[in-house]
Amino acid sequence: MAKTTDVVLPDIGDFDAVEIIEVLVSEGDQVAVEDSLVTLESDKATMEIPSPHAGRVTEVRVKVGDQISKGHLLLRMILDASSEEAAPTNHDAPAPATEELETVQAPAPAVQSDAPERRPAGEKASSPYPVPGGSIELGERKAHASPAVRRFARELGVDLSQISGSGAKGRILKEDVQGFIKKSLSGGQPARAPGSPLQMPSGPVIDYSKFGEIDTQPLGRLKKLSGAHLHRCWLTVPHVTQFDEADITELEAFRKAQKEAALKQDLRLTFMPFLMKAVAAALREMPTFNAALSPDGESLIYRKYVHIGVAVDTPNGLVVPVIRDVDQKGVFDLANELMAVSGRARDGKLMPADLQGGCFSISSLGGIGGTAFTPIVNAPEVAILGVSRAAMKPVWDGQAFQPRLMLPLSLSYDHRVIDGADGVRFTSHLGGVLSDIRRLLL
Repeated sequence: MAKTTDVVLPDIGDFDAVEIIEVLVSEGDQVAVEDSLVTLESDKATMEIPSPHAGRVTEVRVKVGDQISKGHLLLRMILDASSEEAAPTNHDAPAPATEELETVQAPAPAVQSDAPERRPAGEKASSPYPVPGGSIELGERKAHASPAVRRFARELGVDLSQISGSGAKGRILKEDVQGFIKKSLSGGQPARAPGSPLQMPSGPVIDYSKFGEIDTQPLGRLKKLSGAHLHRCWLTVPHVTQFDEADITELEAFRKAQKEAALKQDLRLTFMPFLMKAVAAALREMPTFNAALSPDGESLIYRKYVHIGVAVDTPNGLVVPVIRDVDQKGVFDLANELMAVSGRARDGKLMPADLQGGCFSISSLGGIGGTAFTPIVNAPEVAILGVSRAAMKPVWDGQAFQPRLMLPLSLSYDHRVIDGADGVRFTSHLGGVLSDIRRLLL
């Protein structure tokens, strides 16, 4: 005769009314001893409740969000024949003629932490689940992972059933999730669970009208498109931002001296063409910043051309048109091209070709203000330069403080490609060129 067992919550210590954040089994599931049944989370700890026996789940009596305490009924299960002899029987309760009913407490859980599990050297990871015929696809079994790892995977939208664990008894570690995502992104395969959108968990739905009058306006098409791209860049590129300053006192004086000559050619000579020329020189000096990471993440593609994207603020949102062959053009040529492309951008007349082929981007907020910011890398580029408003500051020259016009630089880069030391070298080299524009002639 088959035995039916009631599995209840054991004594979990100094916890009461603990919330269930995950139910890991459903009716009809076959579970093994020590397989996790539910995940609990209190204000002090997160824990999984393991199964005391092997058997088939016939009824689940809890759901996500339930507050449970010691003795609360979790589920009913029919024991496997191998578990019946070891199962303690509740002799005080009458049982139906066709089956024996018992009540068993699940084993006390161990509080989970984020520390990775290690197995002895040379020991291979093995699955706690029986594998008929010797093998089984990952998607056909339940993932074995700690609550912290499950939460980490949920936040990233990863399906744990697709991951092979490297921990003891095949348990999935945080490193396994990270490795799976890296491999999936490198190979162009989705690392997310089927149907999962590329976004972090959304915030709570709030009825703002309860607090006062509101006006809801649809997000512009350009903001929707650029927002999705920026979100993707932020999630897939490990960002680092290097902050620095450049002395542009002499360069600004030279620019102002050339304004009259520029006006004769109907040009508005801003600081941007000079900055673009300096950046182009730095990219030639340090070609890694002008490279792109291959789709498989195994090699760098070095571009032999220098096309620089310049962020333009338009009434409809931010766009980044690309100026080609910056290293081969003069300052007046760049000023003329910038005026033309900025006008097309504000009028909404940019063509697709105007936005393609960039190697490096510049985002300037100097005309608005600010002291520093962290621009988002415009992948597949590997770096972007942000500049803020220049300010006159006292700078020590070895004998006295001198008033110098200092330009704040914010360089964000892809840390998979560029190391911190190279980030500093780039801003230092760029600062040197900007402090003495004559270096471009060398």
